[in-house]
Amino acid sequence: MPLLLLQTPEQVAMLSIPDLIKKKRDGGELSDEEIKLFIRAVTSKTMQDSQIGAMLMAVWLKGMVSTEIQTLTKEMMSSGQVMSWPDKWKGLTVDKHSTGGVGDKVSLVLAPALAACGCKVPMISGRGLAHTGGTLDKLESIPGFNTQQSADQIRDILASVGCCIVGQTEMLVPADRVLYALRDATSTVDSLPLITGSIISKKGAESLSALVLDVKFGRAALYKDLQGAKQLAQMLVEAGNRVGIKTAAVLSRMDGTIGRCVGNSLEVLESLETLKGNGPADLMELVNTLGGLLLLMTGVVSSLSEGKKKISEAVIGGQALSKFEAMMVAQGVAMETARSLCSAHTDYYSILRKAQQQLDLTVPADGVVVDLDGLVLAQVLHKLGAGRSRAGEPINHSVGAELLVSPGQRVKKGESWLRLHYDHPVPDQVALLQKALRVGKDNKAAEGESSLVAELLLPNEAHTL
Repeated sequence: MPLLLLQTPEQVAMLSIPDLIKKKRDGGELSDEEIKLFIRAVTSKTMQDSQIGAMLMAVWLKGMVSTEIQTLTKEMMSSGQVMSWPDKWKGLTVDKHSTGGVGDKVSLVLAPALAACGCKVPMISGRGLAHTGGTLDKLESIPGFNTQQSADQIRDILASVGCCIVGQTEMLVPADRVLYALRDATSTVDSLPLITGSIISKKGAESLSALVLDVKFGRAALYKDLQGAKQLAQMLVEAGNRVGIKTAAVLSRMDGTIGRCVGNSLEVLESLETLKGNGPADLMELVNTLGGLLLLMTGVVSSLSEGKKKISEAVIGGQALSKFEAMMVAQGVAMETARSLCSAHTDYYSILRKAQQQLDLTVPADGVVVDLDGLVLAQVLHKLGAGRSRAGEPINHSVGAELLVSPGQRVKKGESWLRLHYDHPVPDQVALLQKALRVGKDNKAAEGESSLVAELLLPNEAHTL
């Protein structure tokens, strides 16, 4: 094709994009220039949605080699604004990303804990989709909390507080906005190269010094087994390190829930209780491990154990709570509201919306709690309004559930095991929820891994796939 005879980028795109799609569809390896052309066409909107969808499906079917993924990530990252920070923050700008879970409120505790340890945390988070909850949705259950901040506002908040939790700005990685929406529409969300490009391009545009990834596996995770999750983790760590971010990953189990509360305002409540030193052990395990790794990678500490201890002390000692309060005020929450939420003996429901109805579900027989299925729980709450089926759909922040028992606990018939918070009932919800609980005669079936963390993947341990 005589591309040199063409006069405009639009003409180049019109004539060459179908060839790129065909090349990838047939299993070919795209060159750096071809990937650049594709991303430029996506960003400038000179490419039809049907063509983008075809390319996404070709990538899903045929995959990408390491060099293709690297170029894709870098081109997506530079498709819009790349953030910059003062020189004195060099080496201290960090973030974390989770592949999604049930009751995953880690960010709400981790960001202020890291800030209390001297880091700068420009945490750019997402919204819930399908059965997984979104950090932005949780924070927006706090009256006045504004997750939409400009680059200048983010910089100001980091300077005064040390952390913020915000949504993706309009100018940050615009190519990903287009691709992500069409990945959802074309059922290509689970493509490893596309996941890698989406996650690492956004983190690269944050100009981070260090990044830790919480890659989950299990019944309620994108990847059901450790092997699949580890493959993704290796690809992400490699891509992150190659764009200049010191990157590590934690492989963690996602069968049940993290903590005891699921649902937006309930998870805020549990996060606040955790910041007041009353957090569940599994949540604190993840916070300490992820935070400890980041402190190790930035050189704030010399060992992972020292990093875990420092994060734990910031939470238990109240410094992280103070940072969370300051972050709320900086992001639009009234000072009186923030102070009240962070006080020792607050009535949370005087501020956070409470669902119209609560219902306790009871244990069907004497025995030991063998299993609590987080996926079933999340799917029912989604139907009740806690989540969304498509981007932009409103959610009910008050819908949620509190687990009143734990795996391995001995229970009696008629004892409450879950408290459901809802406004409008959905037929058969109780019957569906009861399937999440499994009670056995002894605790042998409940025995297993008590730790959520299965494996760590440090920056120098990633390899080319």
